[in-house]
Amino acid sequence: MQSCQPLVEIVIPNWNGREMLSCCLASLEKQTCQNFSVTVVDNGSTDGSLAFLSDNYPEVKVIPFPENRGFSVAVNEGIEHASAPWIFLLNNDIEVADTCIEQIEKAIQRYPAYDSFAVKMVNFNEREFLDGAGDEFLRGGAGYRLGTMEKDNALYSTSREVFGACAGAAVYSRRFFDLVGAFDNDFFAYLEDVDLNVRARRRGLKCFYIAEAIVFHIGSATTGSKINPFTIAQSTKNSLHVLTKNYPASLLFKFIAVILIYQFIWFVFCVKKGKLLSYFRGLYLAVKETPIMLKKRRFINNQDNLLATNEFANILSKSESEVVSSIMSRRSSANKGNALLKLYRTLFL
Repeated sequence: MQSCQPLVEIVIPNWNGREMLSCCLASLEKQTCQNFSVTVVDNGSTDGSLAFLSDNYPEVKVIPFPENRGFSVAVNEGIEHASAPWIFLLNNDIEVADTCIEQIEKAIQRYPAYDSFAVKMVNFNEREFLDGAGDEFLRGGAGYRLGTMEKDNALYSTSREVFGACAGAAVYSRRFFDLVGAFDNDFFAYLEDVDLNVRARRRGLKCFYIAEAIVFHIGSATTGSKINPFTIAQSTKNSLHVLTKNYPASLLFKFIAVILIYQFIWFVFCVKKGKLLSYFRGLYLAVKETPIMLKKRRFINNQDNLLATNEFANILSKSESEVVSSIMSRRSSANKGNALLKLYRTLFL
């Protein structure tokens, strides 16, 4: 899984994921293109992950942490120590289709105007369904994986520009991080890629979805569930951080209605799932860390070559329109109504 001068370095964050690593690394051994190297950043695993890597994959570079420092810190460390011009971030709960790296390298050569790429993420257990086909953005403070829970179809089999990439399987150039900066370590986990995507788009960088590059994603394998106290608290906190950190004051005012609508819907969701304490834990952390985010916001606003606020606002609105269309398509296929979404689209998009 290495060459002397690889074009791509695969960075895999790991925390107690020995069994998943086995599947992930075995799939990389089967790639039709082997012009890549692999780095695993271990977040203090206690399940024998390090011994497993040493015994079975001595060619894999390992960066061990003594404790779990979170997703952002782990991938930033891997990116910093990578030597290849392109970085492929990969969750440990992913199986990589045999031609994935080959398709990524073809796209890098074919689309030189792009500094990041999203791949097709397929549900690991039900492979007729998608897990995501590129990320879009909700102006209320969240990301959305296009096509999630939808059956694969012609729309998602066509490569095209998208808002950004899900960091569970995302490709970035070295230039991307030079211009945008690293993942925000204060996000720890969840929505760190949303924050990164928003920063990149505000700098004028674009992302391209490669429909032919396919991975199979288990999803939430490390935390054990998509809905648990940790994910609720982190998602609540980081959603507010995305807004505080990245929106100019004029956009906070312009989008106040959609921000309040989204945040209210998220609150109701947390109540329905019995996670109200976790929600308020996230809210508390968001308020506590707001001074940190305001400092980062001032730094971003003082950067050169940012898009004009109106242009940035139009990109965000167009992205949310893609989200609404995707959700309506999924609901229609499940014979569910879209009256409220149609009303929302009429009033706010």
